[in-house]
Amino acid sequence: MSRHQRSRSGPNPGPGTGSFAGPNPGSGPSPWLPDEPTETLLITGLEVLRGEVEHVAAASGGQLRTVADIREAAPFWDAAAVVLLGSDIRELPPRGRSPAVLVGLSGDGDGLWHLAAAIGAERVAVLPDAASWLAEYLSRSRTPEPGGLVLGLVGGCGGAGASTAAVWIAHAAARQGVRALLVDGDPWGGGLELALAAEETPGLRWPDLADARGTIDPRQLADSLPLAGGFPFLSWPGTKERHAGVDNGVVAGVLDAARRGYELVIVDIGRGREALRTFAWDCDRLIVVAPALLRAAVATARLLQDLPAVETVLVVRGKSGARLDADLIAKSVGLPLAGVMPDVRRAAAATELGRLLDTGRQRKVQRFAGMVLGFGAGAPG
Repeated sequence: MSRHQRSRSGPNPGPGTGSFAGPNPGSGPSPWLPDEPTETLLITGLEVLRGEVEHVAAASGGQLRTVADIREAAPFWDAAAVVLLGSDIRELPPRGRSPAVLVGLSGDGDGLWHLAAAIGAERVAVLPDAASWLAEYLSRSRTPEPGGLVLGLVGGCGGAGASTAAVWIAHAAARQGVRALLVDGDPWGGGLELALAAEETPGLRWPDLADARGTIDPRQLADSLPLAGGFPFLSWPGTKERHAGVDNGVVAGVLDAARRGYELVIVDIGRGREALRTFAWDCDRLIVVAPALLRAAVATARLLQDLPAVETVLVVRGKSGARLDADLIAKSVGLPLAGVMPDVRRAAAATELGRLLDTGRQRKVQRFAGMVLGFGAGAPG
């Protein structure tokens, strides 16, 4: 089984991993949670890294157990609230089931992300920059709150249609009565608000949140966001001016508040390396969108090597005259097929004209979005 096919079910997948179907996801005790885990387990032989994590653990008010290698960690792994893997650790134990965060230092560079993808870590924390995020993460792990699902969409190749699919899914979820939020994760994508014809709609955009620090109140975030098509959205501005991005800590804080404030958060991630690192690693599930073409299948298979080890499914975009069918594409990339995205005439033109929501009202689009939402609801949480 591919690491991208596995479910995140286990003793403590944390808030946000439950089904997004139904009016109150996460209500009531989750059956997979252990009996009040309180200890954080750190596995590293690096003294400098251990010192950094000790400061973070002290700030979060929890207990920290440190061991030097995987063998020493085995007796404590399953009982830990969170497992932190140092960047000197190159493997996971075969029975380790708790969520693992790979922690490293700012000097580790690109190798830290490659290692995280290779060993199946579910989050990455680069210290000391991510110290405040990690402290909050450790604190929440001891008293997990019900939360919604953060669902990321990424194109398996350029022009795959992930942004279109994200809008359609958000629109369909809102029509079903799900509290859904659409997030634009691509600072170089031109601004998702343009496809919604909502560039003049008042509300916060990403640059307005660039200086946000600490915990963000979910209600304040919800009250500050613009609306389109019956759902709120958070977009990059659809303007020609260059704008500075926001750092990983701000994104993590915003997505955490969104997870606590909405039943479903749909993130249009984009394909840039920085966007993948900033947004994909904060998602609970991923959908990869790919056309039914051989080159797209090859590009998608390569992309999977850079994605976090969370449950990942494939959506194939249908196209008239396609030589490969959806099942074959899914089998070739090693992902379960969640649905076939319909080929809608003039969809590109509708996007350019800000009328993408109009195409979402077509019956075949609604069937597709409903199928994707149903697939997520039926998958193991």
